[in-house]
Formats: sequence, structure tokens, C-alpha cells
Amino acid sequence: MSESSASSPVAYDRAADLRALDATFAGVTGLVASGLTHVPRIFRVPEGHHDKQDTTVVAGTGRQEEPGAIPVIDLGCGDHAAVVAAVRQAVAGCGFFQVTGHGVPEAAMAAATDAVRAFHAADGGEGTEKARLYSRDPVKPVKYQCNFDLYESPVANWRDTLHIRMAPDPPDVGDIPESCRDALLEYTEQVNKLGKTLFELLSEALGLKPSYLTDMECDQGQILICHYYPPCPQPELAIGTSRHSDAGFLTILLQDEVGGLQIFNEDHWVDVTPTPGAFIVNIGDLLQECGA
Repeated sequence: MSESSASSPVAYDRAADLRALDATFAGVTGLVASGLTHVPRIFRVPEGHHDKQDTTVVAGTGRQEEPGAIPVIDLGCGDHAAVVAAVRQAVAGCGFFQVTGHGVPEAAMAAATDAVRAFHAADGGEGTEKARLYSRDPVKPVKYQCNFDLYESPVANWRDTLHIRMAPDPPDVGDIPESCRDALLEYTEQVNKLGKTLFELLSEALGLKPSYLTDMECDQGQILICHYYPPCPQPELAIGTSRHSDAGFLTILLQDEVGGLQIFNEDHWVDVTPTPGAFIVNIGDLLQECGA
């Protein structure tokens, strides 16, 4: 990719660098594999960006005495009324909570994480499975890409993503990468059950009958988004995921042991410390509208 110095009379052509990245079919992972030692200009956040985050970052292990910490709810505690009350409090507060005792086998969670990591770590470039899947077609059910909004965002995020639209119209099984197919299909089946449970709890938390949100078919669409954040040679110059809110009804997030996720709560950016065996639940924009 091109890099121009401040003294160069040649205008910087950002679009050309974006097209060059896309043409590799290998994303950020390919850049890192090539021996990259600096962050290309298309990924560089504006100077001072990291210093302008709204206020202090605090730890968030889930203990309620910590400022801004998100709650950890044990769905298998046996006290249904207490679980509903905890969900209600979380939804009315930051809109995030972690769940344990959810019934999804840890083996399925680990297998999915390992499979996604292996897919992203595999060689990219022309002729590979990644190249076959690399696409910006919004209707393609299975695709691999670097930044869905690469050509619209002012700064590209330091990540690659495997997208699989699982419902309502599941893809052909053969379109899912063979290296992670079995693990992701099993994981999706298990998380679907958790999703139905969460929609029932959320319905009750809103004072409605348990089936209210599923009767509205809030659980009918499902997209599996598998992000990968390769090692960055200059992490202070880049960002993995820009500040955003999730547009759908509900996000069930499996975070690996590396961590890095932050949420904005009570005027603080809160580090969501990985909790072994837990999922992070994020109330999306559409569900917030339902509860407004």
C-alpha cells in the first residue's frame, strides 16, 4: 500500500489503498502475515483519538461494587423470579449483562472459538478458501471481509470478519468453510436455545407474558459474526472496533480469554473482563425501542 510523506507533493489516494487491500482477499491478517511493521494510513486513528474517550476506563469484573461494572446473572441458580429481576435491572441500566449457567456446553464454546481462530489464521490470497468467500455483496449469506463499511468509514478497524447468515434462510452447508463448519453449526444450535430463553426472560422483565417477544418473531433472524483481531505492530495507532451500538434485537457475544471489549456505562468506559464460560448479552437498538 502506498505511503506518502508530509513533504511529498503527491496527494494521498485513500481509495486506492482501500482497493489494494481488498484485492489481496486476505484482509488485515494478510498484512500481518506479510511482515508488516507499521500501521497503514487507512487504519490510523486521528491523533489524540484514544485520549478523547469520554472519561476514565475502569475495570469491570462484574462485582456490583465496582463503578459501571456489568452484572453476571446465573441462569441456572434455580430462583426464576430473582433471574427475571436481575435481567430487568440490567436492561433498565446499562443494557448489558453476562450470563452463566446458560446450558451451552463449554466444549461447544471452545470448539467454535478455536475453529474461527483457525479459519482466520489460515493463508489467504488468490485461490484460497478465504478468496472464494471474500465479498462485499450484502445478500451473500456466507462471506469473509475486512470491515463491512471499509469504503464508508473514515478509519478502518484492525479486524477481519467471517459473516454467516444462519436464519431465517440458512445457507447451504457447503458454503460454510469446512475448517469451522461442524463447530459453528453445533455452536449455533446451542446458542439458539439460549436465545429463546433470553427472549422469554426479557419478555417477563418487561412485564409481559414469556412468549411475547418470540410471538413477535424477534428470534427469527440470526447472523453469526466471527471477528478476528490480528496482532497489531502499533496498537496505539489503531482500533479494533469503533464505538457503536448494535442495531438488532439482541447480541449474544462470546469473548475469548484475550478480552479487549469495553462498554460505555455511567460515564465510564468499562473493561469487560472475560468470565470463563460466560456469554455477554447486549440489548440491541430494536429491543430498546420495544421496551421504551
